[in-house]
This record gives sequence, C-alpha cells and structure tokens, in this order.
Amino acid sequence: MPSSASDPRTPVRVGIVGLSAGGGWAARAHVPALAGLDGYELRALSASSAESARAAGEKYGVPLTFGSAGELARSEEVDLVVVTVKVPHHRELILPALEAGKPVFSEWPLGTGLAQAEELAALAEAKGVRTAVGLQARSAPPLRYLRDLVADGYVGRVLSTTMVSSGRNWGATFREGGDYLLDRAKGATLLTIPFGHTADALAMVLGEFADISATTATLRPQVTHEATGRVATMTAEDQIAVTGTLESGAIAALHFRGGYSRATDFHWEINGTEGDLVVKGDSPAVWMDRITLHGGRGSGTGLAELPVPASYERLPKFAGRSTETAYNVAYAYAQLLEDLITGSRLTPDFAHAVRRHRLLDRIQESARTGARLTVAD
Repeated sequence: MPSSASDPRTPVRVGIVGLSAGGGWAARAHVPALAGLDGYELRALSASSAESARAAGEKYGVPLTFGSAGELARSEEVDLVVVTVKVPHHRELILPALEAGKPVFSEWPLGTGLAQAEELAALAEAKGVRTAVGLQARSAPPLRYLRDLVADGYVGRVLSTTMVSSGRNWGATFREGGDYLLDRAKGATLLTIPFGHTADALAMVLGEFADISATTATLRPQVTHEATGRVATMTAEDQIAVTGTLESGAIAALHFRGGYSRATDFHWEINGTEGDLVVKGDSPAVWMDRITLHGGRGSGTGLAELPVPASYERLPKFAGRSTETAYNVAYAYAQLLEDLITGSRLTPDFAHAVRRHRLLDRIQESARTGARLTVAD
C-alpha cells in the first residue's frame, strides 16, 4: 500500500471489478460507502468489456476504466482491488490482483467452495498480500455493541443461543438474474450467503463452533420465475437446521428457511444465567439491513430496547443512516483503512474466509453422513 502506508493523508486509490452502469451491489453499497469516507478515492473500474466499463465510468464519475480485471490490477494508479462480481467468477478475477501484489477486498463468499478459498488464501500468504473479505456484519455498530454486552457479562454465562431466519431468494419463486443462486455448484446459496454471513456474526459475538450436527434439504426442487412463470431446477438447499456446541460450551440452534415467513423472518436470542438478549431485524439480511437489540436481566421479566451508544457510531457521515445498504459496508471499509495504514488486523481476511468456508463444508458433510462433526481450524 505505497500511497497511504507512508502518508495517511494520501487517499487509497480503489479499483472496483464489476461496477456496472446498470446498477447492482457495487453501485448500491460500495460506491456510496467509499464516497462517504475520508481516506479513499474511487479511481478505477473494470467491467466485462471496455465499452461497458466506459459507460460505468461516465455514470459514476470514475476516471480510469478497463475492459479486464487484469488491466485494472496492473495499473500503477490502483492501490486496492475490490471484487464485487458473482461468486463463480471470484477466483478468476482475484488471481490477477494477487499476482500483481495488490491488496484485495473480495465479496463473500470468497469462492465456490472450500478448495477455492484455500487456494486464494494460500496464494495471498505466499505473495504477502493484504486481503479482506466482505463479511461486513461484524463491522456493524449494533453487533459490535452486542459482542461487548456479552463480553461484559450482561447475560452472565451464556447458556444457549437460538436463531431462525429466512432467505428470500430460495423460496418458491426467483427473480430476474437469480438463476445462478439456485445452482448449488455455483456457490451462491442459502447456506453460503444468508447462513454464512449470519453465522459469522454469531461467531464474532459468541465464539466459534466446536462441533455441529446438520440436516439440510431441497424441498422445492422446481421453482418458478416470479414474472414469467418459467420453471427452473433448484439444487441449492432451501432448509438448513444446525445444532452444535460453541467453544464456550453454550448450545446453539440455527434454522434457515428458503423464502419469507408470515410469522418471523429473523429472530436471534442469547440466553444466559443472568439475562437474555434478542436481536431483531428489518429483514433476514442482517449483514446489510437495520437491526435492533433488546434485553432484560436480573429480576425483571420483560425486554427493553437497548439503543446503540453514540460511541459505536464512529463515522459521522453515516450517523442515522443504518437503514442504508452502504452503512455496514462503510464500517468495513473504515476498518480496512486502519489496517492498511497501521498494519492492524481488524478486517476479516482470506484466512478468515477459509475458516468460515470450512464451517460450511462441515455442515454439508454432517448433513450428508448424518454424523456429528468437530469443527477444526
């Protein structure tokens, strides 16, 4: 990171792979997150062709445009490569950045499975490249406050935790462009995206799993396009039930269901010897939407909302904007900036992504074999 490591006042020059004039996650989350932070400059982008890259550059005011991720990664005017494309293309677009020795921020999941994640993490380590993965729920102020409440003994000793959640994209219908989410082999599933993001938040707050037992199923093997009625095959799991023991000894139970529920789309409880905490979300996507905390302890029998203290809102430009898609992503970028400047290790990196992919791999193996399995690093 030559531009900012030597002088923190020099913005980190960012190049985004996959920023499209047609919109998408990069446009909704990364562009406004970077625009709201000091210390970054959105300097370049690449797209599927030079023409589409130029169109995106004109729309978002990005001065440098490239027709390939390799050209972007080799540019001397790019300090940080951000990969925001669909999961099946992560590996091929991350590799040029690692080969160029550039720090890389990849969206989660890192790869289509554990093997790809291990390959990318090993190459990053061999090249000595700083990496980051977009598990931004652990950057969210409410979840950092929740972690501290637990650590400070709000509930006493944690006895158990229970989570129920939905996954809109794996219900009876799918949206335009969502076909790839239905294919388990493409790595963008209910297990990898909603479960992966949320299980990572749970691990940040309560610690890692020591062992797990899982049951999964695909109960809607045929689903329909919500606009046209076209029928498609779904091989991704639409029911995931995981129980296990955390390293602390607490018992955990998580159930994720495809589609939406008329009753509860997201509910997370933490129960302890001295009290209880409950996390509620505006939607099941707690890594990108607003959540609120509620708690009760001691002799009281009810729950009260626990507002997040102002000290956790460290980004003035995003104060009061927790309902925006860019909110948690901005906090992830803020942590990464500190890492790049100071050499700290606040941001989940590719090695961390391997740990999370390994958990998902063990869940699939447990579901396939019916065995209770340890979760080893």
